Amino acid sequence: MIAKTANPMADRISVVLDDFTRWLDAFGEVSLDHQSFFAGPVGRRAKSLYYRHRCLGTVAVAPMIFFEAFLPSARRLFHRPVRFPIADAHYAMGFAFLYQATADPAHMKKAIHFLSRLKETRCGDFQEYCWGYPFDWVTRNGTIRQQTPLITTTPYAYEAFLQVFELEPHDEWKRILESIARHACVDIKDFKHSQTASSCSYTPFDEGGVVNAAAYRSFLLTSASKVFSQNEFWKVAERNLNFVLEAQNNDGSWYYAADGVRDFVDHFHTCFVMKALAKIHSLTGDKACFEALSRGVEYYMANLFAEDGLPKPFSKAPRLTVYKRELYDCAECINLCLLLRDRFPKLEKTLETVVAGILRGWVKPDGSFRSRRLLLGWDNVPMHRWAQSQMFRSLAFYVREATKAAVEGGWAPAAQGQIPCGCALPVAHPATPRD
Repeated sequence: MIAKTANPMADRISVVLDDFTRWLDAFGEVSLDHQSFFAGPVGRRAKSLYYRHRCLGTVAVAPMIFFEAFLPSARRLFHRPVRFPIADAHYAMGFAFLYQATADPAHMKKAIHFLSRLKETRCGDFQEYCWGYPFDWVTRNGTIRQQTPLITTTPYAYEAFLQVFELEPHDEWKRILESIARHACVDIKDFKHSQTASSCSYTPFDEGGVVNAAAYRSFLLTSASKVFSQNEFWKVAERNLNFVLEAQNNDGSWYYAADGVRDFVDHFHTCFVMKALAKIHSLTGDKACFEALSRGVEYYMANLFAEDGLPKPFSKAPRLTVYKRELYDCAECINLCLLLRDRFPKLEKTLETVVAGILRGWVKPDGSFRSRRLLLGWDNVPMHRWAQSQMFRSLAFYVREATKAAVEGGWAPAAQGQIPCGCALPVAHPATPRD
């Protein structure tokens, strides 16, 4: 069912999402990925060598970089399609948004389907619910084994379960939410940064320092402290929040990590940090959080957009890039603008520019989205994590907001303080039979 609003852009997006849903049903729920070149044994060895010996490693990874730039479909030579929990979480939230916009129970059924997949793909070696990647991920600090919990993945599952729980309360969803919060509080480790601030580990086994990791954890535990009236969660969240605030640069930007090494500034990680702050501010009204957002928005608008008004990948790049534009950047930009436009009205124009750009040049005839604009041509390999699911969720969020506006009159604020996840306020309250 397509949502009908008084917003022509939203009505057009509804058609795009309807086409995308049909594509998803036909394509299936596993896919290749941005990291497929380096997820198999050949790519992992090459990337590991690159981090140990830059010169020799550059030669080793050069074929993969060439394919990434000029023959993206070669991913299938390096790794198989897999299921990504982070994508399942985004699809669950996107279909929940469409349910709110249309009251069509088929969308809620889809949302619950993806929650069921999340239950199946949790990290089985941990007592609490948590999620990671379905492949071994080689990083500069070593290899993170598949099914190792990531604090950059688990919060999306938390939001998905919370969103559906608020629409259709169920004891099982509540138990899972409690379990996720315990994992984030206990299994993820703290590292003192100052008297009032701590960074956190990316997994249960590494050291801290990554800024968006602390932002994710701070939001999850801030939300859980409200949902479960648990002050212990807030105590941990507050120290991570203070780390994010202290890590902000004088110009309003955030480096990827506060380690003096990974000092690049890119689009979607900046969005990750600011959307967490936006949700925390909605929940707490924290003044310092709003001030950080104000400076962050100024930097964001001045440094992370190209002349055509669409997102650019980096303001300070860590290396040569083989692409001009990312679907992921556009998806997170739309998401961030929807969360913040009530507080920073100038983001409204950015929102409309980016949505129009996606509709104009990124929707493929089969209903899916282009993945990247390369230096020459496009990367048209559909990858659920990078970023078919993120764009689906962001556009569904847009339609949900436009539907609210049609009901209530005028654009409604995207994040209401009383809604823990900042995204789950229903448009209507139809009966929701469970099949």
